[in-house]
Amino acid sequence: MIKFPRSGLYAITQTASKSPDTIINEVAAAIKGGAVVVQYRDKYPQDALFLARELVKICHRHNVPLLINDDIELAALAGADGVHLGREDGAVTQARKRLGSGAIIGVSCYNAVEQAIAAQAQGATYAAFGRFFPSNSKPLAGPADIETLRQAKRALAIPIVAIGGILPENGPQLLAAGADLLAVIGGIFDHQPEQSARAYQALFNH
Repeated sequence: MIKFPRSGLYAITQTASKSPDTIINEVAAAIKGGAVVVQYRDKYPQDALFLARELVKICHRHNVPLLINDDIELAALAGADGVHLGREDGAVTQARKRLGSGAIIGVSCYNAVEQAIAAQAQGATYAAFGRFFPSNSKPLAGPADIETLRQAKRALAIPIVAIGGILPENGPQLLAAGADLLAVIGGIFDHQPEQSARAYQALFNH
C-alpha cells in the first residue's frame, strides 16, 4: 500500500462518455503533470474492475495511490490503495476490516467538522470538505464554508482535502484556510490534463 500524501493535487477521474483508453491516458497525463493521488470515480461503470486494475498499475508505476470512490469491494478486488466513503457508503471500521490496516480511507464530511472528528476517531486517513465553489460534477451538493477549513485545521491531525469547483485561481484561498490537498475533476479533465495539473501543482510549490 502506498501512503497518502500530506499535500498536493488530488485528481478524480472524469468518466462520463469516455472510453477506458481515454480515461487511462488522461490519468497518466494528470500524474505526469503532478497529481499525487488519483481517485477512480464512476457513477455508471461498465468495466469497473478492468479499469480500476489498469489505473492501479499506472498509479503504482509512479508511486501514486489509487483510491476507489464509494465501493469497498471494488477497492479490495482491484488491489487499490484504499477507498473514499460518502454519506451512504459504509463505515470507516467496515472499510478498514475489509481492506486492512494499511489502507487509505477517506471520508466526505461536507461542511461538518464534527463529522470529520468522528471519522478521525474511527481511523480515517483523511477528511474531505466541500463543495466550496459551484461544480458541474456535484451540482446539487450543499455549499461548504471556507471557515470550516479553518476550524478543521485546528481540530484535526489528519490531512484535509477540499473539493468542489476548485480552479488554480481560487485554490490558494482554500490552502491558506487549512486545506492540505485540492481535489479536482473538471479543472483537470475538461482540458489538457497534464498542463492543467501543472497549474494546480504550482500552488503547492511556494
